[in-house]
Amino acid sequence: MTAGYNTISLGTGRKEFNPKKPRSGIEHYIKEAGQATVKSLGGAKNVDEGVIGNFMACRFVKQAHLGAFMPIIDDGLRHKPSLRVEGACASGGLALVSGIRSVLSESADVVLAMGVEVQNTVKAIYGADILAGAGWFKERKEGHAYFFPGQFSNRAGAYFEKYGRDKTRQAFAVWFKNAIENARLCPTAQEYENKVEDLIGLALTEPNPRGFTDHLNVFDCSKVSDGASAIAICSEEGLAKAGIPKSEAVEVIGWAQIVENITEKPSDLTKLTTIEAAAKKALELAKITINDLATIEVHDCFTVAGLLSVEALGFAKPGEGPDFVINGNTARNGKIPFNTTGGLIGWGHPTGGTGVHQAVTIWEQLTGKAGAAQINIPKDKPYGMTINMGGDDKTVVAIVYKKTS
Repeated sequence: MTAGYNTISLGTGRKEFNPKKPRSGIEHYIKEAGQATVKSLGGAKNVDEGVIGNFMACRFVKQAHLGAFMPIIDDGLRHKPSLRVEGACASGGLALVSGIRSVLSESADVVLAMGVEVQNTVKAIYGADILAGAGWFKERKEGHAYFFPGQFSNRAGAYFEKYGRDKTRQAFAVWFKNAIENARLCPTAQEYENKVEDLIGLALTEPNPRGFTDHLNVFDCSKVSDGASAIAICSEEGLAKAGIPKSEAVEVIGWAQIVENITEKPSDLTKLTTIEAAAKKALELAKITINDLATIEVHDCFTVAGLLSVEALGFAKPGEGPDFVINGNTARNGKIPFNTTGGLIGWGHPTGGTGVHQAVTIWEQLTGKAGAAQINIPKDKPYGMTINMGGDDKTVVAIVYKKTS
């Protein structure tokens, strides 16, 4: 993968965002991200296929058929294969997987993979109804008004009951603090301009069940975001065609895309079993372990999802995730830096774009292009990993990347 690009993750928190003023449409984000990557590839002539990951444009902006938007990026993409893929919040990851499969099948040497979502078009409560489509919608009437915050609040409550509340809430607060501090180092992040001094105190605001959920407050949640990310997936021949040296790319050495039954409730609310299975499969294919990773991007749509991912990946035993986080292991200077540009809570969560944004972040880190957000990549740990989750642990894409030089 090479030539990654992120638009600004736009929404509440950015100075340029005003809910009462007209904002850019989905075509703007597709063009900005797509054109930047195509330019880095030496032009559309070097692109064989395109794929766009998107969740709910048909409801947020009343637009479907996104594959046919590729030619607005560059006229040279006209009459080339392109499609849109969907897997809820893992739609971006599915775009990456689709491109990987095309390259492995030798139907393409260069695939332009994108993820995009524009969702600040409706009020939050209506957006919650749209986003509920990422789950089993027949449960909608019995679910919380804010459906997915309710789902993950239930997970948090189950974890509190099993392992204790106080330390877990403290870990959620540390996760939030890390996310915002990392986002402050990334100019495209939604929380880039966050100036709050006491992040822990803010994060420890007691949940208000009458206004939101029983066990999570609004700071435990990723924000509503508009944005797009793009990256090129290339064969070695594709890199040569685009004139890009291997040192400017990362090698995909393992990946997995698996699903769980969306009509069934989780067997254990304190575990993310699909993430666990996908990560294990990807790492086995890559022939490495979690201890070989220099950094990882996980799908922290909620602080509890981040904490449960730590345990699902095997960095901590069940019930010991809070200690692992509180002790600084997931911070940018910790044992295994998580979400170095802020993750979903700090950078933002333009739903269909998140999986591609994660890949761009790993590409930037492993090639030394992360700017102020750059972390040290040890020579003996040239690996990164992304975990992109759709719904409540129902579709998961896990990818392992290696620094090429």
